[in-house]
Amino acid sequence: MHGWSLEAGARVVPNECNERLTVPLVVQRASTTLTQLPSMALYEFTDDTKLVRVEPQKFSDLMILERPHLQRALREAIDAITPGVITMVLTEEFGDWKDASRRIDLLCLDSDAHLVVVELKRTESAGHADLQALRYAAMVAPMTFDQAVTAHAKYLGAVGQDPTTAENSIRTFLDQESGSVAFKTEVRIVLAAGDFDPEITTSVLWLNSMGLDIRCVQMQPHLVGTRRILDIKQLIPLPEAAQYQVAIREKSREQVAAQEGAYRDFTKFDLLVDSISYSRLPKRRFIYHIVKAAIDRGMTPEGVAACVPWRTMAAMFLTVSGDLTSAKFVEANADADIRRWFADDSELFHSGGHTYALTKMWGEHTEKAVKAILEALHDKQGITYAVSIGA
Repeated sequence: MHGWSLEAGARVVPNECNERLTVPLVVQRASTTLTQLPSMALYEFTDDTKLVRVEPQKFSDLMILERPHLQRALREAIDAITPGVITMVLTEEFGDWKDASRRIDLLCLDSDAHLVVVELKRTESAGHADLQALRYAAMVAPMTFDQAVTAHAKYLGAVGQDPTTAENSIRTFLDQESGSVAFKTEVRIVLAAGDFDPEITTSVLWLNSMGLDIRCVQMQPHLVGTRRILDIKQLIPLPEAAQYQVAIREKSREQVAAQEGAYRDFTKFDLLVDSISYSRLPKRRFIYHIVKAAIDRGMTPEGVAACVPWRTMAAMFLTVSGDLTSAKFVEANADADIRRWFADDSELFHSGGHTYALTKMWGEHTEKAVKAILEALHDKQGITYAVSIGA
């Protein structure tokens, strides 16, 4: 897990390891315990090559409040407490159910269409957070797509963004830009706190063994000079065991779904391109990055299309003459459903005096197309991929 800076204005900022050492470097020794054992400390690596222990603080000592500071910061950097799982925030302080006064701190959605209940505690015990989160998960489990859109629209309006983009934002995130959307039955839970009592960790371990997906994430504040640093690490499941546990859980679910004839191909891919890693990519994002890597290495869009003979060039790429911006490209394709194409400025391809947008519509032959493109690519060094564990 990472060290994160809590800046003024309640922003969580990752501490990059490649910054020039104009200030003392903060280093962390990894923890291998769950709780109630001597904690592994943060140390400051000083200019005179000494390690100086940075003592942990309490959120209250650093004047960090739960809702206006911690929650506000994490909603803008939710990946800080959801490592390895692509997650978006649907809403905060959610409580749209009858005869209930309590509210979910952050209600999120992951890229596999699971609702995610995030319960935050700035205390060192996280008292009863597990029971609260279980109640919230049960209450929110029946949420429909339309209800999620309504909740997200309210949230966007509250944070100063356009509420009319709510549905498109969710569809784009889930890579389901048309048709009906159904959330998974299982609701995931993330408990994030200063620390956890043994009663909570024991309960969570047992609940996970029963098929639930609950994560305990420790957020330990430190003060380094005038900088407030959060040492964030996942305690349960241990990072080295997380993928195995997910794989076992997903295998069981897929077997049940296949037996019921209800299984859809939600395969995800892990991709590495020139030292840049992409985790759990849906099929359309997976092939987009492969096509981009091929074009960056000199292959033309026409050459890419030739690798996929079961698709026509027109079915793979929208093409317009000239070097166009996204706005001009969309204007030139007014009759097309542009949502079905990678047409943002950062996604368009420019080659031979033309602008190209790759289709998002990929089916069961996606990996076959990827293999064909890589086979035709002369310089494929630095490109590797694998099916995500638990995909």
